[in-house]
Amino acid sequence: MVVEHFTSEQAVAIYRRVREGGRSLPGGLRYVDSWVRADLGGCFQLMECDDPVLLQEWIADWGDLTSFDVVPVAPSSATQALMARRDQGEG
Repeated sequence: MVVEHFTSEQAVAIYRRVREGGRSLPGGLRYVDSWVRADLGGCFQLMECDDPVLLQEWIADWGDLTSFDVVPVAPSSATQALMARRDQGEG
């Protein structure tokens, strides 16, 4: 999960860039979906990739307009299966 932090003024420039040139994702980095804060103070984007350097490249390309937190996440169904195995003593 990528958490972007920006101001409502920066949002105008960010969305202009997206309209004009897309998300500028390096090959291998996949955009899944996003949710924008109601106050336009940021965005939560679900991204997928096997190489964290791809996230770094993408973040570097957008760092002039926004700042980022990257939070590795797993599907809740996978976590539920893990916790069930642990609960049953399987490690």
